[in-house]
Formats: sequence, C-alpha cells, structure tokens
Amino acid sequence: MPVVRPPVVAVVGPTAAGKSDLAVDLARRLGGEIVNGDSMQIYRGMDIGTAKLTTAERGGVPHHLLDILDPREPATVAEFQQWAREAIADCRGRGVTPFLVGGSALYVRAVVDRFEFPGTDPAVREALEAELSAHGPAALHARLETLDPVAAMAILPSNGRRIVRALEVVSITGRPFSATLPDRTYTYDRVHQIGVDVPRPVLDERIAARVERMWQQGFVDEVRALESQGLREGRTASRALGYAQVLRFLAGDCSEDDARVDTIRATRRFARRQDSWFRKDPRIVWVGYDDPRRLDRAREVLDPTRSG
Repeated sequence: MPVVRPPVVAVVGPTAAGKSDLAVDLARRLGGEIVNGDSMQIYRGMDIGTAKLTTAERGGVPHHLLDILDPREPATVAEFQQWAREAIADCRGRGVTPFLVGGSALYVRAVVDRFEFPGTDPAVREALEAELSAHGPAALHARLETLDPVAAMAILPSNGRRIVRALEVVSITGRPFSATLPDRTYTYDRVHQIGVDVPRPVLDERIAARVERMWQQGFVDEVRALESQGLREGRTASRALGYAQVLRFLAGDCSEDDARVDTIRATRRFARRQDSWFRKDPRIVWVGYDDPRRLDRAREVLDPTRSG
C-alpha cells in the first residue's frame, strides 16, 4: 500500500487575528509542528514588533524558520519558499503534520501552490534601485499603482524592495506583476487552509491594543538595540511595520507618539489588504476568532468525520 503522508495545513488571516494561538492549539492536539510563514519572524531579535511567540507560548510545539537571519540580511520570497518547503518536507517525512502560519497571501501561496518566479534583469533592477534611493518608495509605488493596481494594493508603499521587484517583473515581461501569479493549484497532494475570521471593527481594536502592548513591553528599546546591529541597513527587516516607524523616531524625523500612532494606522491598512487577498481564495475555510468551538471546527476541516 502507498504511504499516506500527513496533510499540509495553512493557518491564515490578517495581523492580530489569533493565527498563532490557533495553530499551536491544533498542533498540540494533533502532534504537529509549526512552520513560520511570517517574513519578519525569520529575523533574530525582532520579537516584540512581530508578535513572535515566546518559548512558553509555543507550548512545547517545535517551530521552524524562526530566528534564522540577522536583521541586516535581505530575504526574497523565492528564498522563503525554498526554506519553508524544506521544513514541510522534513515534517511530512517524519509523519508529522506541518502547520504553516502566515498573514501574507503571497508568501503562503508561494509555499503551497505551484509557484515559479519570473527571472531577473540586473540592469533593470539596478536602475530601479537607483530611483528608489533618489526618490523613495512612495514615488515608485505611485508608478506601480498606474501599471499594476492589483499588485500595488498588496504591497506596502514603504516596502521599496518589493515595489522594485514588481516593477522589474513588469519591465521584463510586459505584463503586470499580479499576472505572473499562478492558478490556485496546490503543489502538495493534501492541503487544508483555515482562515481566522475577525470583523473589521474588532480587528482594528485588536491591532491598537497590540501596538499599545508592544510599547509597554519595550518595543522602542528593541528597535534601538537592533539599530546598533545593522537594522537600518537591512533592506528587508528595516521595512517591517512598527520598525520603520520607530527608526524614523530614533532618527529624529517624528515624535515617539507619532511613530506609535502611525504604526497603528499602517498596520490597520495592511490588515485590510491581507484580509482582502485571503477572501479571494475560495479554498480557505473560515472559523470565527471568538467561536468557542473554533478549535473543534478547525479540526473538522482536517477530519470531516469528526463533524456532526
């Protein structure tokens, strides 16, 4: 008889929805392991601002792809895809169910779907990066909104690296970056996606509360320490929500209160984009964040024989 491998489970949804807690609960009950799907939790020292679970909060569940890079090291979606797929293969090879937990539809789809990345052109990339240095990400984001509004909606206006990549693909292929995204075809034989559903007003409140906790937990000191380790030079890590705002405060470009308020505002905007992208995927089964039976409902998605 052929060997039946464990399924691949993606737990998705916007920032502050409660994905990590649900994934840990499921993994503990089912003997699974967590594969981090957050592009910023891969960085060492970026703990408070990314809501990285503490060792105690992980409940003894093994976690993969946490703390693997220094903040000054860049990382691409293609690299992340390779790392995550290697972790998933390791789990399944040991008969363990991997739970991929992430809030970016692009990163999740890059891992679970048949997803190949367009090539690069060094000359085009160099020219775009020169423009980024001279004019800043907002100017390039405005151009992307004209050429590919779908991609612009999914990319933060402050994320110069991803804006440059999207414009590079447009230049090379003559098509929108969003047009290079694959059909919704899984690369694995058994995949389940579970989304954590939070009404927008509640999510806005949860985001504000999270940011307030970040400040209370010493987030500014965390960013200050990371700045001494090269955070400001990190092309990927320095763009992270909250970190970019506090770096501006530390540079004297705004007040600390302005940085905190802008972090809340930017995170809410990002969460709305996240939710919008995930809602377009009909394969995701949604469970309410406050449903007292949410754990059981999520387990029913993995094993329909449990329902009823």
